[in-house]
Amino acid sequence: MDWNCKMMKVMTIFGTRPEAIKMCPLIKTLKRTKGVQCIVCLTGQHKEMLDSVMETFHVVADYNLQIMKSHQTLSEITCRVLSGLDKILEKEVPDIVLVHGDTTTSFAAALACFYKGISVGHVEAGLRTYDMNAPFPEEFNRQAVDLISKIYFAPTRLAKQNLISEGKSKEQIFVTGNTVIDALQTTIEDNYRCSDLDWCSDSRLLLVTAHRRENLGQPMEEMFKAIRSIVDHYPDVKVIYPVHKNEKVREIANEILGNSERIRLIEPLDVIDFHNYMKRAYIILTDSGGVQEEAPAFGIPVLVMRDTTERTEGIEAGTLKLVGTSFESIYRETCKLLDAADAYQRMSIAVNPYGDGHASERITEILLNQVWNKKQG
Repeated sequence: MDWNCKMMKVMTIFGTRPEAIKMCPLIKTLKRTKGVQCIVCLTGQHKEMLDSVMETFHVVADYNLQIMKSHQTLSEITCRVLSGLDKILEKEVPDIVLVHGDTTTSFAAALACFYKGISVGHVEAGLRTYDMNAPFPEEFNRQAVDLISKIYFAPTRLAKQNLISEGKSKEQIFVTGNTVIDALQTTIEDNYRCSDLDWCSDSRLLLVTAHRRENLGQPMEEMFKAIRSIVDHYPDVKVIYPVHKNEKVREIANEILGNSERIRLIEPLDVIDFHNYMKRAYIILTDSGGVQEEAPAFGIPVLVMRDTTERTEGIEAGTLKLVGTSFESIYRETCKLLDAADAYQRMSIAVNPYGDGHASERITEILLNQVWNKKQG
């Protein structure tokens, strides 16, 4: 007898490091839940950075499309994911496929499910800037996924309201919190030490992340010039920047931030290292989406080097500040936090609006109650 016929078959599809960090806690919860069969499918949109996250959380993929190629375009990613998933979806016929966020993998996976008539659940649904060019292509991806999805796991009430205002059914939208807060329970180590953090133990650490496609070129040059000027102005400030694998990012970073005794350009960190570096930072400067959610859990002020953000809850709560990509704005706002204790204090004690670490449990319970039980009934 095939006992799996009495289980809800949930397939998770993802392909990048940020997705893996947020999906692995959910996968682990699904796998230990009675009545659930969880199948893990990687697209391999990222490779080394993705593999390290999977190892950290001890999650093993059932399928890996291994699509990554050097200098891959968005069109190539989309086509390879669509064609690669075709036979897998036909073979497994899951009751629901879970995709995450706003990557090209998520968009292509949702589209593949749509073509097969398979239900999609969107984890981290409802984030919006309503500007298709910022972030690009993420704003299109997440709106397209939400057009296809049957059930929405919104991280915040604002994300839920965005979906309702677009005409999505209230009955299919659930506020769960963000699974990235769940991930911190696995990654943070109280006694964590490393040579980089020893190096900056007598200084105020600025932790930098920068990689967005729309910031390549002049915006990124402005960002890095501001950071270099801050280091030159404050002798007690040091910078650590885990540089993205993108060759254009590396070229600009080396040109502007290289050759400084108080700036370390290092390889991308695995998730355990990065979260523990973040916990020790004094200020974080980033154009990343996930970092905007993670850092407030540690009480670290975050300056967002973008012109828009889909995580406006952090802005409203005071944990994030949008500073754009201009030299003047980044330099000015960073100096304010370095110079003014009251400004720093206000940002560091703001309440994290992104959850309590139990989002994965809520999503699993909703899947059983709203998807499986109704299907069986």
